[in-house]
Amino acid sequence: MSTQSVPAGRSRPPIGDKVFAGLARAAGLTILLALGAVFVFLLVQGLPGFNVADKATLYEGHSTFWGFVLPLLFGTVLIASLALLIAVPFAIAIALFITYYAPKRLAGPVAYVIDLLAAIPSIVYGLWGGIVLSKALFPGYEWLTKHLGWIPFFKGGGNGITGLAANGGQVAFTAVIVLAIMVLPIITAISREVFAQTPTLQQEAALGLGATRWEVIKLAVLPHAKSGIVAGVMLGLGRALGETMAVYMVNKAAAPVVSWDLLGQTDPTTIAAYIATAFARETDTADGRAVLIAAGLMLFALTFAVNFVARWVIARSEKAAR
Repeated sequence: MSTQSVPAGRSRPPIGDKVFAGLARAAGLTILLALGAVFVFLLVQGLPGFNVADKATLYEGHSTFWGFVLPLLFGTVLIASLALLIAVPFAIAIALFITYYAPKRLAGPVAYVIDLLAAIPSIVYGLWGGIVLSKALFPGYEWLTKHLGWIPFFKGGGNGITGLAANGGQVAFTAVIVLAIMVLPIITAISREVFAQTPTLQQEAALGLGATRWEVIKLAVLPHAKSGIVAGVMLGLGRALGETMAVYMVNKAAAPVVSWDLLGQTDPTTIAAYIATAFARETDTADGRAVLIAAGLMLFALTFAVNFVARWVIARSEKAAR
């Protein structure tokens, strides 16, 4: 009995490969369709909100939609950026400690606890921040307002300690700290993974040349992990920009204002927190609903732009590393 061999280049892929490839394409297209559907919904439903009849009420005293939404965008970027400023050094230090300094018996539990922080719902962070953290930080806020009130961040709304007491510590600075804690696990986990991927040969070569452990980290680990760290920071920024409940529950500010003051009665707030605050009172009318959806469209555009810039930065870092 003779057998006929089939040329490798003409052989058909197994049915399992076809099914898997089809499922993978379907999953990818589903994400694109879902994203497109959200964008279309925000655009169609939000367009009337760019020019409503009752501007004085729905735009919070501003004459145009942009005058209303730009302070919210400012507050969103300011609070998220300050949260990252606090979280990133801690996250990188914790990731280095777990990867290179901690004993194995300690590294595992510490990594588990950090990962556990990511599993806590944001409303729990909000409850903790509004009830416990804001009161615990209140004496510190008083000290900052009294001694460093000349710094724009700590002016206390021009009312000093009196204005601070009216908010009970539930101010934008508390939201910054809560957001920093919330994004910490994301940045730490990604940094830890990229640190662990540093080629062992590079590290051993540096040690062989007499480098200390810190010099190995500085010369071999951090340059190799740069693009991964940037990716983790951008993911953390994405979460901080869109976080709603935690900011809503720890910051009593509800009006869109441009202010650097994080301890005053008129401190800045974020788009997501403002929507949560205004949702109950503004959704009774079509115009009120459209204004909130248009504000959501601006947040969508901001998040998309941040992710686009992150991809560009990572691509440039990888290209430079080759």
